[in-house]
Order: sequence, then structure tokens, then C-alpha cells
Amino acid sequence: MSTVVPDRSQAGFLTVAQRRRATLDRSGVSNKRQMATQAPTVAFYGLLIVSALLVMFGLVMVLSASSVTMLHSGKSAFGVFYRQLAWAGIGTFLMWGAYTFPYQMLKRFAPFIFLVSFLAMFLPFVPGLGNSVNGARAWIGDGAWRFQPSELLKLATLIYVARILSKNSRDKSDMATRLGKVLLVLVLAAGMCMLQKDLGSAIIFGAIVLSIAFVGGTSLRLLAITGFIGTVVVGIFVNMEAYRRQRFLAFINVEENKGHWGYQVYQSMISIANGRFTGVGVGDGAGKWGYVPLAHTDFIFAIIAEELGFIGAVAVIGLFFLFIVFGIQAALGARDAFGALLAGGVTAWFGVQAIVNIGGVTGAMPVTGLTLPFISYGGSSLLVTMAATGLLLNVARHMK
Repeated sequence: MSTVVPDRSQAGFLTVAQRRRATLDRSGVSNKRQMATQAPTVAFYGLLIVSALLVMFGLVMVLSASSVTMLHSGKSAFGVFYRQLAWAGIGTFLMWGAYTFPYQMLKRFAPFIFLVSFLAMFLPFVPGLGNSVNGARAWIGDGAWRFQPSELLKLATLIYVARILSKNSRDKSDMATRLGKVLLVLVLAAGMCMLQKDLGSAIIFGAIVLSIAFVGGTSLRLLAITGFIGTVVVGIFVNMEAYRRQRFLAFINVEENKGHWGYQVYQSMISIANGRFTGVGVGDGAGKWGYVPLAHTDFIFAIIAEELGFIGAVAVIGLFFLFIVFGIQAALGARDAFGALLAGGVTAWFGVQAIVNIGGVTGAMPVTGLTLPFISYGGSSLLVTMAATGLLLNVARHMK
């Protein structure tokens, strides 16, 4: 007598293989693997090459800009360089992880990531743990290995806002509700930065959120109103203390303020002028000999312009321009709304931060204390920058 084995798949049961396939389909992993079989786009290769060039160029300039200061302090000329190299190595793994991780799954964890990052902003206020630098209490730890939680919050805010605006993106009926949530996130993130007296990071949060809202289809009228309100808030914050107002407005008349509030920018402009067209040569700049404060961090662009001249400065600006162009292509060609918002947010973030940094160094804009992405010395900045670039590469790899 033969035994009939029922077909479990037809009887309503799923095999282990079928269950695994269904799970991958729900999470988006299987779709990502299928898309990965396509040839990489020009935008993907462009972003990969440009970001690699910026990181490697940054390592060279950090070594050049910091070596003299380290020697004068009795330490190895390679001390800062080795630390930046270590951060770049860790950042490479973070970039790879962000690139290989199915970015669609970030939507599920976005609220938790934002909450943890937001709570970390209170750590700098803990006695014995937090640390103040240039008047801003925004760092954890002391010495060479301190970390700035606001850098992590930038990425967390980007992911969370992209999740909010990508939810039912084609349905405009609840756009007001979603915008309300987005503005609440912006107020929380930027408000914590202002509480830490870190105006530069607050400005970047505004740029991230407004750019994502623009990509998400928000009307220009609402964006203009939000931008105006933000500008008023920044003006009030700057005018709350005399020293902050004088420092913020020193760029208007650098010559008059060169002995105090405008000293850093004045010395930076002298270094830039010394570079002329071709520069004095890598390692031969005079600005890093104590004349330009923070030569290897916020004001590294001045050392670049002095040692590599107009050609080197334009090359750096050109690389950032290419990064923005390829990032826009990735956003326009993204397969889903969430990916488009992620790509647009990262591109605007780095673009605005580069403009604000270079503008402050050249005396065209107020000095805000922001680093130059990929290039300036700073572990937390480089790690988060490379992780965000990995997400951008993830979107660019799976374009339509």
C-alpha cells in the first residue's frame, strides 16, 4: 500500500526555502541583490572616486598642516596624521557597511537611531565626560580622541526625516502632518546644538532638513517661510551675547577686526594670498607655523590655498562640485522615494558644509567652526562623513 505525501506548498504550508524568500522580499534584501547584478552607474563610480580622492588628499594636507604644531609641542610630527589615518581606516569599514546594508531597512530603525543620537547630545553636559572647545560644549572625552555627538545626530536626522517624508509620498493629503513632524525633528536637533552653543551644526541641520523637504516635494513657499523663521532664530541667538555677535560679524570688516575677532580670518587671507597661482609647495607654507589657528581642522583650506595655490584651491572646489553633481544624479535616479531623499540629503549636507567652511576661511561668510568634509582633521566628522557617503553610494549603485 503506497503512502501519498501531500504537497505542503499547495496545502497552505511553506517550505523553509519559501519562507526565507518571503522574508527577504518583505525586507527588500532580495530586491537589492537582484538590482546589484546590474552594471554600476557613472554616478556610482564618480562618487566613489571623488570621495576617495578627497580622503587621501585630506590625509596629505592634515600631515602638512599639523606637523609643525606637533613638533613645537614636543610630539611626533606624524601624531595627528596617524590618528586621522586610523579614523580613515575605521571610516572605510563604516562606508562599506553602509553601502552593503539594504538601506530600505533603515526606515524600520530610523526612530530608534534618532532617539539614541538625540539622547547622546546630553552627554557633553555630564561632569567629567563632556568637554568645551572654543566655547561650545559639544564634545565627549578629552585630548586627541574626543567625539562630537552632533555629527552622529546629523546622519540620524537625515534618515529619520527621509523616512517621514517618504511614507506615502504620492499621497499629498497628509503633507501638513508630515511637515509638522519634520519641523519638530529640526527644532529638537538644532535646538540641542544651540544649547551646546554650536551654531555651525545647527545651520547644517537646517540645510539637511530643508533640502530633504525640497526633494520630497514641499512647496517653495513653505520652505521660504521656514528658512526665514530659521534666519530670525539664528539672528536672535547671535545677538544674545556681545562676544558672539562680534565674532559672527567680524568678517564684514576683517581689516578693522584683525587684532581680535577677525585675527584668524585675516591670517587665513594672508596665507591664501601667499599661495598665488601655483602655491609655495606642499610642506612649505608659513601659515601653519602658528599664524593661522586651527590650521589642520577648520582652516585647512587656507593651508591648501597657500601650498597649492589657486590651482589647488580650484581643484578642491571642483571635487566638491563633482560630488554634488553625482549626488544629484543619484537622487534623481533612485528606485524609491526613501533612497532619493537620502541621496538628496547627504549631497546637500556636504555641499552646504563645504560652502560654509570655505566661505568662512576666505572671509566671505561668518566663521561657524564647521570642518571641511573629508579633508579637515577630526575623527567624529570623518567617520560620519564616510558612513553617509556609503549610504549615498548604496543609492547610486541601485539607480533605475
